Amino acid sequence: MFIEFDYSKGFIKEHEIEIIKPQVDIAHQLLHDRKGPGSEFTGWLEWTETIDREELERIHTTAERIRQNADILLVIGIGGSYLGARAAMEALSHSFHNLLDKSARKAPQLIFVGNNMSPKYYSDVMDLLDGREIYINVISKSGTTTEPAVAFRHFRSYMEKRYGLEESSRRIIATTDRARGALKTLADKEGYETFTIPDDIGGRYSVMTAVGLLPLAAVGIDIVRMLEGVHAAAIEYSNPSLDENSCYQYAATRQILSRKGKSIEILVSYEPSLQYLGEWWKQLYGESEGKDGKGIFPASVSFTADLHSMGQLIQDGARNIFETTILVGSHDRDIVIKGDDDDLDGLNYLQGKTIGNVNRKAYEGTVLAHLEGGVPNLAITIPKLDEYSFGKLIYFFEKACAISGYIQGVNPFDQPGVEQYKRNMFRLLGKSGY
Repeated sequence: MFIEFDYSKGFIKEHEIEIIKPQVDIAHQLLHDRKGPGSEFTGWLEWTETIDREELERIHTTAERIRQNADILLVIGIGGSYLGARAAMEALSHSFHNLLDKSARKAPQLIFVGNNMSPKYYSDVMDLLDGREIYINVISKSGTTTEPAVAFRHFRSYMEKRYGLEESSRRIIATTDRARGALKTLADKEGYETFTIPDDIGGRYSVMTAVGLLPLAAVGIDIVRMLEGVHAAAIEYSNPSLDENSCYQYAATRQILSRKGKSIEILVSYEPSLQYLGEWWKQLYGESEGKDGKGIFPASVSFTADLHSMGQLIQDGARNIFETTILVGSHDRDIVIKGDDDDLDGLNYLQGKTIGNVNRKAYEGTVLAHLEGGVPNLAITIPKLDEYSFGKLIYFFEKACAISGYIQGVNPFDQPGVEQYKRNMFRLLGKSGY
């Protein structure tokens, strides 16, 4: 049940690994001794040791109530308040979860709102609601972030008009600050059930808190098994040895490649259900490392589809990129390709092979081509796409991000640049004080 990391195709020399070892040691000490910048936001490090067991039990109870009574669960949030949950839901649920009959999925449809300001998107969501039983999980530390606050104002009004104040209050669940903020104040006033966003865990590191656990449990994902994966990863990746810690090897090799002019990292998956993992990963690394004039630009692609669009650039474009591929060791289901008497498409040579096998050979062939094109390739292999492995993978990326940020010389836990667009938007919209 280990995650494997392979950098043998990364064009990295052993002396480069040796040279960066002291920097990894320092980063490890800064992180674990809580002496590095942003250390007040490292509660995720030993989260499974400190998680509130009573709240975890309430998450299970509330999730069961939602499953029993809701046709649709609206999850209102942006950034870390929704990307992790969406990544896990897409990876661990049926690819067409929301399209399955409710008797087959045994859970509500999960619809994410509050992550954009598109009137078309809002209107399309509204078209889904009439005649359906609705619950809302609004997720915001402050309750004042523009996109989710606008969404909550809109959908709260809909709920109150449709269900009345008392019943809508039973159907709205707030995940927010423990003691303060606009959303916490409103939740206390209206009697919403509340769950806590920990003070010492930033949004992009929060998927394994109530932020992600409640909506995931509501759609039937085994969050206990996922937390077991997180716990195992926390133990495994606490080893300070670069030679033995694959998580630290990923952090170190990406920094080695950055120093050699590889300024863009492309996260590759061959599973469409991992597309939103790429979106979560982009926020994690972009927001954590992109500051002080530094940072590896995080991009993501879904192969083999994007080989027919991005493949040319990766193969023959500027040599400032490297690839990190997420591979799944085994699948519970596969399909055998059948023969055809006419063989008009010329594919009978694939007869008897599985689609999974073809997918694997597509990966191997792509790596060979990209290596010939001078593109370093790293590979991360998880045993299977299940809750345990997914939990381990989330922690793998979070820990590697923290170590990589410290090696790079930035605070991987703040995001000062995010505030600038907000100030400009507020001023243009006429908000007083801007």
